[in-house]
Amino acid sequence: MKHFTPADILLPKKDFEKWAVVACDQYTSEPDYWRDVESIVGDAPSALRIILPEIYLSADNSERVDAINKKMQEYLDGDVFDLNENSMIYVERESGGSIRRGVVGLIDLEDYDYRKGATSAIRATEATVLERIPPRVQIRKDASLEMPHILLLIDDPSKTVIEPLAAEKAEFKQAYGFELMKKGGHIDGYFLTDSAIERVQNALEALIADKDDKLLFAVGDGNHSLATAKECYNLTKNPLARYALVEVVNIHDDSIRFEPIYRVLFNIDADDFIKKFTAHTDENGSDTTQRFEYITDKKKGTLDIKATAKLPVGTLQTFIDDYLKDNPDVKIDYIHGEEVVENLCKQENTLGFIFEGMGKDELFPAIVADGSLPRKTFSMGHAEDKRYYIEARKIK
Repeated sequence: MKHFTPADILLPKKDFEKWAVVACDQYTSEPDYWRDVESIVGDAPSALRIILPEIYLSADNSERVDAINKKMQEYLDGDVFDLNENSMIYVERESGGSIRRGVVGLIDLEDYDYRKGATSAIRATEATVLERIPPRVQIRKDASLEMPHILLLIDDPSKTVIEPLAAEKAEFKQAYGFELMKKGGHIDGYFLTDSAIERVQNALEALIADKDDKLLFAVGDGNHSLATAKECYNLTKNPLARYALVEVVNIHDDSIRFEPIYRVLFNIDADDFIKKFTAHTDENGSDTTQRFEYITDKKKGTLDIKATAKLPVGTLQTFIDDYLKDNPDVKIDYIHGEEVVENLCKQENTLGFIFEGMGKDELFPAIVADGSLPRKTFSMGHAEDKRYYIEARKIK
């Protein structure tokens, strides 16, 4: 059985520059970004018309969802798409001076489980927030099309699966090549030949052939979208909905950088938290120690804590989750950058933690050891680097 297969991929016939828009879960606090996108797209066919940017997500999305579903059918009935049967697409995405390489194809949702402790071939990297799934189900359940912003990671340090395609791309028919709007960089796509598809599939299966744990794909971006696809399939058992279109990328691609996401707690008694955190880990931790730098409005210091998880963020977040249950007035924020943490911690009754981030080599072992990681464990690039919607597939 192959875990990654070709798909019947729909691509717009023209105006890729207006068609492709960034993942819907970006720029959620920046209405000006989405107003600019509206202006750029105008009346042209665009993915913008068949997604729901999360900035517009509300308690009742029915009116927007109805309009999206009608527009999907209008695009299918009109002269918008070219159908490319039984295809995989090799993608080169240039952004920030580097190129991220990937392959677009199908995964089987029967191989995917987002629950912590799963042993499936496809697993979530971070904890899935179940409350975020129902509004997404509302959007997908009656949709006739899907478009991926999902990136699945493979652990391929020898670069056997995707990277060889770069040397072969002259043999492939080009699917698209254009500039992505709003500083998204340049992107090229190439249809793989049948022989290249077979080589990709065989190289993927070889990654797990000799391993006891058969984790092949870890979700790098779009976990809640994939979880939504799984729930919609569970509801309908529609054969088309059993599969999801994704892009597979190698975690060892030089363009992929992991950045730590720090924690800041507000309205907190810092001394009480530190005392209880230390006592808890002293009692429950292992012989391994993890170092945390803490910052308040009055002082800075370091803690050498006995590890209760493979990663420092896991040790800290697990305790924070329990502490917040007992102290509902305490609030948490997830912060990029040490300077931002220091500035926030100038406020009274604030406590920030800075800790060593996760290396790319640690992700797959951590998932195997701990299950899915705490939410906001790492960031994979900036908003403009996220996947843009380009390819589509019928799911109904």
